[in-house]
Amino acid sequence: MTRQNSADQRNAAGEWAGAGFETVAIHAGQEPDAATGAVVVPIHPSSTFAQDAVGVPRGAYEYARSANPTRTALETCLAALEAGTVGLAFASGLAAEDAVLRTVLRPGDHVVIPSDAYGGTYRLFARVFAEWGVEYTPAPLDDLEAVRAALRPGTTRLLWCETPTNPLLGVADVEALAGLIHSVGGLLAVDNTFATPYLQRPLALGADVSVHSTTKYLGGHSDVVGGAVVVVDPALGERLRFIQNATGAVAGPFDAWLVLRGAKTLAVRMDRHCANARRIAALLTTHPAVAAVYYPGLPGDRGHAVAAKQMRDFGGMVSFTLRGGEEAAVEVCRRTRVFTLAESLGGVESLIEHPGRMTHASAAGSPLEVPADLVRLSVGIESAEDLVDDLTQALAALN
Repeated sequence: MTRQNSADQRNAAGEWAGAGFETVAIHAGQEPDAATGAVVVPIHPSSTFAQDAVGVPRGAYEYARSANPTRTALETCLAALEAGTVGLAFASGLAAEDAVLRTVLRPGDHVVIPSDAYGGTYRLFARVFAEWGVEYTPAPLDDLEAVRAALRPGTTRLLWCETPTNPLLGVADVEALAGLIHSVGGLLAVDNTFATPYLQRPLALGADVSVHSTTKYLGGHSDVVGGAVVVVDPALGERLRFIQNATGAVAGPFDAWLVLRGAKTLAVRMDRHCANARRIAALLTTHPAVAAVYYPGLPGDRGHAVAAKQMRDFGGMVSFTLRGGEEAAVEVCRRTRVFTLAESLGGVESLIEHPGRMTHASAAGSPLEVPADLVRLSVGIESAEDLVDDLTQALAALN
């Protein structure tokens, strides 16, 4: 059953290999329904599927944890968007990450992680896999010599990369990191959530695994929680599929349908996210209350050159620090009206948050603790003028 699904994915992904991103997002894995002609993939809520005889399934499906037609459509689309061979949809981004770690790592193995990794990622390594005997070393992934020094030949099995990072928008050279980790026999996994497959394709740059929280830009509407893994190596894909089925953290059919719907408009949404983020970054760089702006689209940003080389555009995330310190950051978060104070990111609506007290609280007191005066913005697709006006009035209270 699962082998057949993998073959279907490769065939569908290959069929659209030469098409533009927008075309792939709308069509890969999404042929009109054979029974009705419906142009939208149906939601298949069934938990089980009839068999023609004992042990003889009627089609490719037996039980929905193992495979579901709606989920298969999403997984096929994701594989095509990332130019991979196997895509897998999970119940959350962290479930996807956990599946990768369970597949690749064993007790005694070592991992290099970003020195400014997402708080949930840090928690997974520090509080879950460390107790299983997996060691990790944080390193600034934009410093190749620091990464090289952190590698342990013979035991470093994985380099976990975020680019851009959350929340400091650091940019790592995926091609260079792939060369480093492959030289010691390890794998490179890239969290591509911030960039999305539209802006960046890690697998084409040499990464072995691309991971997403589909809750974010791929879903795009703040109405679903999900995750995804896409790989190049079919054998690795089958090992991941086994873990997906064995542990059961799969995307439900309605969640898969919502992400598939969101993926159709990813390209046009990302264009607007990026354009609005540029406007916001330009405002922040000239505001007297702002101490520093983190956005790879700025020519003076440390990661700008690498981002320009490996990304189509610079994304919709902007972070900044304030001269007034932590209380000023909290006050700006409190005063915005168009920007909603909330965790998460990547939806059509603009969000503002204080990472130190919200999304990255789990890293407090660790080497990965984020600056207390940091504010993170997920810039949505509203009117750019309204977003600029909202931040301007929020910052004016600090003068």
